[in-house]
Amino acid sequence: MNVARRLLLATLIAVLTGLALRAAAAQPQPVEPRIVSIGGAVTEILFALGMGERVVAVDQTSRYPAAARALPDVGYARALSPEGVLSVAPTLILAMEGAGPPSTMEVLKQASVPVVIIPDGHDRDAVLRKIAAVANAVGAQEKGRALAAEVSEDFAALDAMVKALPERPRAVFVLSASGGAAVVGGSDTSADAILKLAGLTNAMARIKGFKPALDEAAMSAEPEAVVVMRGGGQALDAATVFALPAFAGTPAARDKRLVSLPGSYLLGFGPRTPRAARDLAAALHPGAKLPELPSRPWSAEPDQ
Repeated sequence: MNVARRLLLATLIAVLTGLALRAAAAQPQPVEPRIVSIGGAVTEILFALGMGERVVAVDQTSRYPAAARALPDVGYARALSPEGVLSVAPTLILAMEGAGPPSTMEVLKQASVPVVIIPDGHDRDAVLRKIAAVANAVGAQEKGRALAAEVSEDFAALDAMVKALPERPRAVFVLSASGGAAVVGGSDTSADAILKLAGLTNAMARIKGFKPALDEAAMSAEPEAVVVMRGGGQALDAATVFALPAFAGTPAARDKRLVSLPGSYLLGFGPRTPRAARDLAAALHPGAKLPELPSRPWSAEPDQ
């Protein structure tokens, strides 16, 4: 090949390469979503799916993993402002059912940002539905199915442990104790659900919802243990709880049986729920020596 032909060929290659580069630059490039995650379970699921780097802000209930706590905070899930949520320029908002107030959610839905509501719930099927909904919203269906399979295995292992327990201690979940009155978790609550998953009997099941417990009703229920959460803004230790008239004369007070676990872990009903129920069961069945659940990458960090 003579010199002239080589120069012509080199010039043609350079021109075609330049055209290809310009054509590629002209094509719309995929933009990674900027996600605002509202709800502790939603945030946990996003990070478990490997989508944590795309989350740009969270709400106050998003306490796990540690990387979520380092992100901008848009406020409490039920008291959001549209300005706060939109200030981080999201391209996708994932919100747990019940986020609000309704006026804020209406404004967000009318903005030019997609809003996906994730269904809430407090049992095995509800957790799996949350995983599927979040995975579908971010286009990570395959990872969602893998995560759901692991969580299903954990629930199955938990169920086998609980069925083998010799007793169902009567427990009461105390949410707060301001002004000397204890607010407890009755039936149809996340507290009732986690107690049942852990093989416990809710001593306050006659109450519906989270409500103040009458002293006489609490004493007559004779709870053998009290369960409280850490990180809820109010420190509830054994001295505080068992000094309340509602519990002072109960078997729980006599034996000083109080279990404290992180609130988002205990009541979040995300992927780690079987682990929270297992830890609660182990704390209130010390003689059972319950086995640990399998190690998972998305549950390796300690709670706060």
